[in-house]
Amino acid sequence: MAGGPQLLKADADAEYAAVIEIDLADIVEPIVACPNDPDDVKTLADVAGAKIDEVFIGSCMTNIGHFRAASKLLENKRDIPVKLWMAPPTKMDAKQLSEEGHYGVLGSAGARMEMPGCSLCMGNQAQVKEGATVFSTSTRNFPNRLGKNSNVYLGSAELAAICSKLGRIPTKAEYMADMGVLTAASDTVYQYLNFDKVQDYTVAAASVKENAAA
Repeated sequence: MAGGPQLLKADADAEYAAVIEIDLADIVEPIVACPNDPDDVKTLADVAGAKIDEVFIGSCMTNIGHFRAASKLLENKRDIPVKLWMAPPTKMDAKQLSEEGHYGVLGSAGARMEMPGCSLCMGNQAQVKEGATVFSTSTRNFPNRLGKNSNVYLGSAELAAICSKLGRIPTKAEYMADMGVLTAASDTVYQYLNFDKVQDYTVAAASVKENAAA
């Protein structure tokens, strides 16, 4: 944009139906959407201990950092008690995760690595077992979306990974203990991909510029 980025602002005379202010200091534990309505939210303490049959980490709600986090949480795990589906949102993410060795870690833990894309989120590439209770990182948990008669919780990728190794939703103490491990490694876990910093894409972009100039 000429002149640099500009912050969008509301008109001075804009009218609002409602103004909702949330003090993030009041949120001291994860908030989970419960089966089967994304608006039915409860705190982790309210749902801790609920048995989980399958876990889905993927959809457009995830980025490469979430998969690195899951890999860190599942490091050295074998035979986890749930069926774990993982679908990076893009081929770029999948390629980088594979090169960093995360596909090996997740595969050894028992994860099913899906083709990058929507996967279970739309239920059109695969579906969970009928009647399964699922913890998912997708955006919606309407009835039958992930599978017939499935009961779906929605939450973060980190919480989903913890559910996958426990076979249930963790307590706040269990969650905080694992998040401490991630916090210690946050500098390497939460590094995001940008097209202008990925060599395959910068080389391709340079060739396009050269051809255009010619």
